[in-house]
Amino acid sequence: MKKVFLYLFQSAKSVRLRPAAVVFLAILLVPSVFLSAGCKQGGSKQGQTDSKKSEAEGGNPVVIMSTSKGDIKIELFKDKAPISVENFLSYANDGFYDGTVFHRVIPNFMIQGGGFTPDFDQKPTKPPIKNEAKNGLKNERGTLAMARTQVVDSATSQFFINLADNSFLDNGIRDYGYAVFGKVIGGMDVVDEIAAVETGSRGMYGDVPQEDVVINSVKVVEQ
Repeated sequence: MKKVFLYLFQSAKSVRLRPAAVVFLAILLVPSVFLSAGCKQGGSKQGQTDSKKSEAEGGNPVVIMSTSKGDIKIELFKDKAPISVENFLSYANDGFYDGTVFHRVIPNFMIQGGGFTPDFDQKPTKPPIKNEAKNGLKNERGTLAMARTQVVDSATSQFFINLADNSFLDNGIRDYGYAVFGKVIGGMDVVDEIAAVETGSRGMYGDVPQEDVVINSVKVVEQ
């Protein structure tokens, strides 16, 4: 089983989540798919200002992820995952996520985005970051975590939103784990709507939404 699990992290081939199947076979965090990003270093002045405002209000930054299905409000746990949050905000402030899609959707597991355009072109990334999976945060329903390859410290721009309590993704359960760095605090109905879209294969990729679910923007807002 572990070999199958690791294979799924290394392969871009589709492995569909079936009700009768072992849930671990749904782990699809594909190397190249999870390593997308790249843009200018550093955020815009406006983004930096907004970030400071939100942190001054209550500690953790809050962002609005505007999608073609609606808005998702997310708290970023800068206190628990400072590296991951800074990385995510740098991409957001650069406008990197604007126009990207949720390219992988598996009901009852997760939705993944942050790396591909609607044409399925993978965007170039900044250097990978340190895995903060040991921060004590759990991969529970509604949390955001960094996507990565089988290499522990390989996360770049891509992230996923847990649709269920996926404890097997936590640190020390099966491997080093996946770093949680935020949580949906508004618009979980939008997340569930995205999770309900019809999916299929696209080239070598599986679990791809048959309609584009686009991230229009990710902007920091005041708490």
